[in-house]
Amino acid sequence: MTDPFAPFPHIFAPRWYSIDAHRPFLNDLAAALLDWSGRQSPEILSDAMLLLPNRRAVRSFEQALLAVGDGRPVLMPQVRALGDLEEDEAPFTPGGLGLDLPPAISPLHRRFELARMIVEEFDSSLSVREALAHADTLGQFLESCQIEEIEDPGRVADLIEGDLADHWRKQARFLALGVEAWPKRLAALGLVDPAWRRVTLLRLLAEHWSKHPPLTPVLAAGSTGTVPAAAAVLDAVAHAPQGAVILPGLDRTLPDDVWGRVDDLHPQGALKLLLERSGISRTDVRPWPVPGGVDQTGGRARERVLNEALRPAETTGDWRTAISGLRAEAAPRDPVDPVVRGLEGLTLLDLPDEESTAATLALAMREALEVPGRTCALVTPDLDLGRRVAARLERWGIRPDNSAGVSLRTLPAGRLVDLVARWMERPLDAPTLLSLLKHPRVRPGLDEAAVAHLELYGFRGAAPRDGSVLRHRLLKPQGRGRGGAGDTPPEGATAALALVDRLETLSAAARSAFRPEAPLDEAARALVTAIESLAGPSAWSGSDGDAASALLAELIEAGGALGAVTRPEFAALIGTLLDEQTVRQGGATHPRLRILGAIEGRLVRSDRMILAGLEETVWPPAAPVDPFLSRPMRATMDLPSPEKRIGQSAQDFVQAASAPAALLVHCQRRNGQPTVRSRWLWRLQMLAAGADTAKHPVTLTTDDPVRELARMLDSPPDLVPRPASRPEPRPPVDQRPRSLYVTRVERWIRDPYALYAQWILGLESLDRPGQPATAMERGNAIHAAIEALTLERPDDMGDDFAETLAGRIVAELVKAGFDDAALAREQPLAEASARWLAEQERIRRARTDGPVTLHAERKGRMTLTLPGGDFVLQAYADRIETWPGGAAVLDFKTGMAPSKKEVEAGLAPQLTLTAAILEAGGFGPEIGRGPVAELAYVRPTGRGEGGEWKTVAAGLEDTATATGDALEGLTRRIAHFDRDETPYRSWAVPKFMTLRGGNYDHLARVWEWHVMGAADGEGEGG
Repeated sequence: MTDPFAPFPHIFAPRWYSIDAHRPFLNDLAAALLDWSGRQSPEILSDAMLLLPNRRAVRSFEQALLAVGDGRPVLMPQVRALGDLEEDEAPFTPGGLGLDLPPAISPLHRRFELARMIVEEFDSSLSVREALAHADTLGQFLESCQIEEIEDPGRVADLIEGDLADHWRKQARFLALGVEAWPKRLAALGLVDPAWRRVTLLRLLAEHWSKHPPLTPVLAAGSTGTVPAAAAVLDAVAHAPQGAVILPGLDRTLPDDVWGRVDDLHPQGALKLLLERSGISRTDVRPWPVPGGVDQTGGRARERVLNEALRPAETTGDWRTAISGLRAEAAPRDPVDPVVRGLEGLTLLDLPDEESTAATLALAMREALEVPGRTCALVTPDLDLGRRVAARLERWGIRPDNSAGVSLRTLPAGRLVDLVARWMERPLDAPTLLSLLKHPRVRPGLDEAAVAHLELYGFRGAAPRDGSVLRHRLLKPQGRGRGGAGDTPPEGATAALALVDRLETLSAAARSAFRPEAPLDEAARALVTAIESLAGPSAWSGSDGDAASALLAELIEAGGALGAVTRPEFAALIGTLLDEQTVRQGGATHPRLRILGAIEGRLVRSDRMILAGLEETVWPPAAPVDPFLSRPMRATMDLPSPEKRIGQSAQDFVQAASAPAALLVHCQRRNGQPTVRSRWLWRLQMLAAGADTAKHPVTLTTDDPVRELARMLDSPPDLVPRPASRPEPRPPVDQRPRSLYVTRVERWIRDPYALYAQWILGLESLDRPGQPATAMERGNAIHAAIEALTLERPDDMGDDFAETLAGRIVAELVKAGFDDAALAREQPLAEASARWLAEQERIRRARTDGPVTLHAERKGRMTLTLPGGDFVLQAYADRIETWPGGAAVLDFKTGMAPSKKEVEAGLAPQLTLTAAILEAGGFGPEIGRGPVAELAYVRPTGRGEGGEWKTVAAGLEDTATATGDALEGLTRRIAHFDRDETPYRSWAVPKFMTLRGGNYDHLARVWEWHVMGAADGEGEGG
């Protein structure tokens, strides 16, 4: 019979080949297969079977085959993923292997069942989150035993009797119980573990092919056989009459003494173990032949340099000898130094942080598209970095093929599920509820005006404690200034109240499943009902909707195994599950750009490879910490060392970095914290430094123009960055205010620009939704309580005045949105403040010069007739006290009150101008226009004596002087600003402005001109 591999070097089985790391693995594989089918017949390729490591490699091979075939029609071979073989397709059919195996339990069901078993049989005190954490660790241990085919996992019980510390004995006892109890629980369910089933299927396939080798061509390519059962399949393929195994990047040039020291940390560690398991010598592995005309030597210098840089640590003392050997070997053939040749096209780039890294890499990928036909791939195990780069590419309308996918929680359907779960936990949490109402799949069914009204009046500021507080806010009259100018509820209140009623009904229905706990499957059903009530069928549209619905369906089907959960536990669990779910969206707009995971980078090759995330604990990953088994215990159990993953990721690095053009990227800071450069970069730099001599100068490129270009995108070089100058707008006089409240006059004096922004531009500051209650809310609550009780008891205070006032303050604090923790602090302060205020009331009401009449929260105004036109001055007085022959103006402050010096200097004219309005009769005939004898700030703090009484003017003469000076100063200011050339400067009086900074400082760019520009005199003013 004609050997179908006739174009290859004819040897007897087993056939083991390797494609060098510097070669494009899948392209060389596809080229050889096409050449072989062309020599035989085009139909023969469809009879061949190709086993690749995973489904992503399968997809990439199909693309490579089309690319190598130059778009001509090709009969595809049967391409299968070795790590995820299906029973209903070749190679299992029609042989019927594994048909008698029980079905596998789903990963989520397995996780829940493990957690339930742990709670029921080991520790009933564990919370849901703790039980799931234990379940994950126990599941990883069981999966490791199944993958490594530990025949007797029960041997873990023998560890209990060993010479171990007490905590290790407890952990071993837990594992022993798990090993014994878990199979019984699976048997009762009629299911098996997925890992055990996969391994069993692979083992059955290996045994079947060993006894009955396939007669059709079969190739296994790209796998390193880290799973023993997969290694057995590779060995069976190699022994088949028309079988071959093609290894990725076997280093056939590594000296034998170095090869003997290769361990789990080395890139060749997995391949060495595979060859040892198969009884194959490294010399028996031949290079994979590709069609003639393809240069297989180009780029080998890079592979040699990388392999030398990553050789076992104990052999690095031979580096100089190895470098000399490389130079001697290459001298006759290539005049260029081999180390220099190996570093050609390799660039090491250090970037400061994640954002600059993403911007630079996105531009590097965009740059590749400027050359027709050029391809570029970003290879990184850091999913977050991949998402950042993809987002940056959107700047140019480019969506790369992101094989890693994205977290379901970041997609619309995932966000909707997460928001509804968190809303079920806390129905009045402002950020959650507003995000839910504005979700693109919820918003179309809502009244947008009602949502806007609900946000503006119901949730801006401190979050309401309950529905009654929310309704009170929605119905509260709104107006400019404290106290409001309107007397009717604002427009939109009715629609907003209807929306609140609907949300409360849905929330109550969703939360009714929790009393206070609910079985997980019932909680998931309540979640689905709530989602569909808000978004309808559109909630499950698209690939993300499919993934979200599948996840919730599995929760409903398998969630009962976990038992009951509380609302907070349920919301946290949903968020975790959404984070763990990855969705491939597709929709790539450019086929020449890819974002790949580290494993894919081993097989896929582009014209330029960008390797990013080269920091310790990222690439390479940190060795996992096993909380149940120490290293000696793992060795006793014949489990692989934790460093096995590091060696596998090292091979991925070497394969991708062997590309002709490779950019190695290290991010210096992550989340604001410094990082440690990957050990592989240190090795490479040390090798380059050791090879650098006067005779053979070696330089490792550590810069790329793309870094400066990325920086220039946001900071063009023709624009010299200069701090902004102090703003001095000069609006037309007829646009300037002709009526102000006394509180705004103070802002006008200190910071005219703030008045310009608020009054002329009409920019009103908005509180953040759901922000913690602040000092302003506290002050307003105390004002409201004092006002209400003063109006109720103008004459007789009563013995319970202090107690009643304290209760009123706490009630107003509740309305203001103070939570229980804040109320626990405010309650004693309110009581102390109330006692102090009660004492001050008794003192004030017991004046000897006549009966005192109290007036609370009165509005007054006066008109100033000036050359530029009439100017109306208005005020809200917290308290006016009148008696025969005099009056007092009091202002209640919960924060710092202005000092007497500030009042005398005219920087705090609130009380003095209010007194001027009173003397002019501006508060109405009920109060009159009597002379003012006292101006004072009342500051109830609850600390010390309970409060502070700060008198800023006392006596008729002193008060009259202060009032006259303030009114004269205001008149001059109005006249000054009635001129077109007078600017509204920012921070005109900077004294105390650091403490009294306004809401418009960011608009005035104060930090730039006041701090950065201080050296040029911009920060000075008076």
